[in-house]
Amino acid sequence: MSNSGPDPERLRELGARLDEIHGGGRKERLPSTATGIVMRLATELVVGPFVGGAMGFGLDWLTGFFGIHTKPVLTILMFLLGAAAGVRNVMRTAQKLNAQGQPGATDDRE
Repeated sequence: MSNSGPDPERLRELGARLDEIHGGGRKERLPSTATGIVMRLATELVVGPFVGGAMGFGLDWLTGFFGIHTKPVLTILMFLLGAAAGVRNVMRTAQKLNAQGQPGATDDRE
């Protein structure tokens, strides 16, 4: 019973093999056609405010259930936060697409 734990060297080898199998990590795949790009950007612009508004509506309903009446403050606030998140996602995706289209350009902000 001299070995009380896993061998660190074997764990490193296992990690290296797993990285090799999975290609070194998860990479975001960007659309390659103009239609794919437009659909992705439009989806991000629509889904952000929708999810934010739905969350705000749910929070308004939940607070109203407990006797605190916030309607429609949380719905509007969360809608605006969702819209900001959608715009931010579109800007980030556009920057990645721009960097992908220019040889030698890199995006180091991740």
